[in-house]
Amino acid sequence: MTSTTHREARIVADPDVPLIRITREFDAPREKVFRAHVDPELVAQWMGPNSTRTRIDEWDARTGGSWRYTAIHEGQEYGFYGSFHELRPAELIVQTFTFSGMPDGVALEKLRLEDLGDGRTRLVATSLCDSFADRDAMLASGMDVGVQEGYAKLDEILSRG
Repeated sequence: MTSTTHREARIVADPDVPLIRITREFDAPREKVFRAHVDPELVAQWMGPNSTRTRIDEWDARTGGSWRYTAIHEGQEYGFYGSFHELRPAELIVQTFTFSGMPDGVALEKLRLEDLGDGRTRLVATSLCDSFADRDAMLASGMDVGVQEGYAKLDEILSRG
C-alpha cells in the first residue's frame, strides 16, 4: 500500500485584483495530476466536497472544447460549466468557470503544474473573477471545503496509480 501525505491547499484572495490563488502539492508526477484534471471519469471521483456527488454531463478536454458537470447534494443539483481555452499536457490548463446559478459571473482559471522532482507536483491555480463581489461570493460559497476535500480525494486516487 502506498502512503500519501495529506496537505492543505493554500487559498489566498489577492488584495489588489479580484483573484483567488490556490497552491497545493501532490505526491505524484505532473502527468498524473494533469490527467486527473482532464479525464472525466477521474474528475467525477474527486471533484468537490465529500457531501456531494459529481455527474459529468459534457467533457471535451481539448483546446477549444467545453465542459459541464452537476454537483448533487441532498437531492439538489448545482450546475457548473465552462470552456477549455488551452491545454498543454502535464503543464497548463486555461479554462472558464461558471456556476449556472450566476451565469454572468465567469471566472478565468489557470492551473499550472510545476515539477518538484522525486515524482512530486505543485499545482498553482488562479481564478480571475469579474469583480471583487464575485470573487468574495465564490470564497463565501464554501468552495474552500470543496477544494480541501476534493484534493484529499485526489491524493487517494493518485496513490492508487
